[in-house]
Amino acid sequence: MSKIKTIGVLTSGGDAPGMNAAIRAVTRSGICNGFTVKGIYRGYEGLINGEVKTFTTEDVSGIITRGGTILKTARSKDFMTPEGKKKAFEVCKKEEIDALIVIGGNGSLTGAWEFGTEYDFPVIGIPCTIDNDLYGTDSTIGYDTTMNTIMECVDRIRDTANSHERIFFVEVMGRDAGFLAQNCAIACGAEAAIVPEETTDVDQLAEFMARGIRKSKKSCIVIVSESPKCGALYYADRVKKEFPNFDVRVSILGHLQRGGSPSAMDRVFASCMGVGAIRAIMQGQRNVMVGYRNDDVVYVPFSECIRTDKRFDKRLITVLNELSI
Repeated sequence: MSKIKTIGVLTSGGDAPGMNAAIRAVTRSGICNGFTVKGIYRGYEGLINGEVKTFTTEDVSGIITRGGTILKTARSKDFMTPEGKKKAFEVCKKEEIDALIVIGGNGSLTGAWEFGTEYDFPVIGIPCTIDNDLYGTDSTIGYDTTMNTIMECVDRIRDTANSHERIFFVEVMGRDAGFLAQNCAIACGAEAAIVPEETTDVDQLAEFMARGIRKSKKSCIVIVSESPKCGALYYADRVKKEFPNFDVRVSILGHLQRGGSPSAMDRVFASCMGVGAIRAIMQGQRNVMVGYRNDDVVYVPFSECIRTDKRFDKRLITVLNELSI
């Protein structure tokens, strides 16, 4: 393998607080260790189109406090095709990029794995997604900030719920993973969480209603993971039909959850993982994700972190049930 001199870095998929901190860490650690670092704008789409710029330490100065990503991000259908990957590889050769660092979630790292495998190209992934659904790391960049954002929103909703004696169904992101909903429900003192890992049928919903309201409460908060079929609106409609005596409202937080300055924890995660990505390249590693477990940087093969589902701790359901009486 030829000596790696130039490293490309891109952000892909949904944005998350802490992406800029990761870009900063990759750039400064790379330069500190003798590499040329090139920023690739607009994810894989920008790589295909050659949107590449050589970065200096000044290019990443002052960005650790900012949400979003200075490199912009996009989802690329072209990169999913053999033709798209070939164009991306040709751009890497033209720009003399010898290795690639991809900052993103499951879909982004899947693309990184496929590209690295197909072209025998060194690729390192940094897990950055508010869903915290990647196996092999205790947390992903953006997760802690998003939990704090949701908590602040729900605290405000609680004031209204109590004042009007209402049931609020608050929908949060997470799609196929309920980590946000379950942990935020505990942090916010919510009465229940409805997550993809736990199927909630009519009986379970009725049980929650009886436990959370009919005994001692006239208002409550239910945190619901987003779903095209069974989101907050679906459960609110059910309560209106099955328990018409309750005043029900829905709040969908949406993209409000993605923005904002990253928390101290996410800045630390991003900084350590960015430096860890450069270390991986220096060690000759490839097709691995940089993870963070037990306060230490670890390296997880793409084949594991993408193919293995992250375990949902069902003990948290018991914690929430006991504390919501």
